Amino acid sequence: MIAIIGGTGVYDAKLLHEVRERVINTPFGETRVKTGVYHGKECVFVARHGYAHTVPPHLINYRANIWALASLGVQAVFATAAVGSLNPDMPPGCFVVVDQFIDMTSGRPSTFFEGGETGVVHTDFTDPYCPSLRALLARSLDELNIRYHEGGTYVCTNGPRFETPAEIRAYRILGADLVGMTNVPEVVLAREAGLCYGLVAMVTNYAAGISTEPLTHEEVLNVMNSNQTALQKLLAECIKHFPEEKGCICRVSGVHFQNLWPCERE
Repeated sequence: MIAIIGGTGVYDAKLLHEVRERVINTPFGETRVKTGVYHGKECVFVARHGYAHTVPPHLINYRANIWALASLGVQAVFATAAVGSLNPDMPPGCFVVVDQFIDMTSGRPSTFFEGGETGVVHTDFTDPYCPSLRALLARSLDELNIRYHEGGTYVCTNGPRFETPAEIRAYRILGADLVGMTNVPEVVLAREAGLCYGLVAMVTNYAAGISTEPLTHEEVLNVMNSNQTALQKLLAECIKHFPEEKGCICRVSGVHFQNLWPCERE
């Protein structure tokens, strides 16, 4: 089973057929998902911010979302995100297949393993994003002739405020190309659960201090809306060509997770 996690501007599973809504109960609370079929493959859709964009970045129940996907038998996640750019080679309107992240968040539950009965698990993050899904995203973008950049470092901030120019200067020194507010701990939890996870970021604006204009949420939505068709085509292409083999290294990390909740999976 394949999952799509839609970020800002992506609130509906438009490409799926036979769609039905489900509420999944998890140890971390309820989460709503939509299930459906595309090109003969079962898919699950989650709106990261809720289906009416009512949940801010710092209040998203990341653990419930990922646990729900794992319990449904999802093996691979294609996630989208709206981001600001710190890199002139990644202008507004450009897609980026992200390959690294820097975590600047605080106060977010970022692991399923908190000691005690859950144990202590140290997960390798040499390759934070599934190499197979990154390759599939890049190949699909090439096939569709969509402008993109292969590889980029995403710095995740708490939000919901935008960053200051001083912070952006600091993040550039650290090597960040993109800035957003949601990918951590989502990508971390996906790896802990043994899910393959690929992120395609849509650059909506230049970050503070690089942009000459004040940043607004409306600007982000406008750019995302103008690229909806391309994004839908990309996700459709990735689902259509998703390989059947199940030997990805990402899934090895999910052994501890499966041992922790073996009876809860649907």
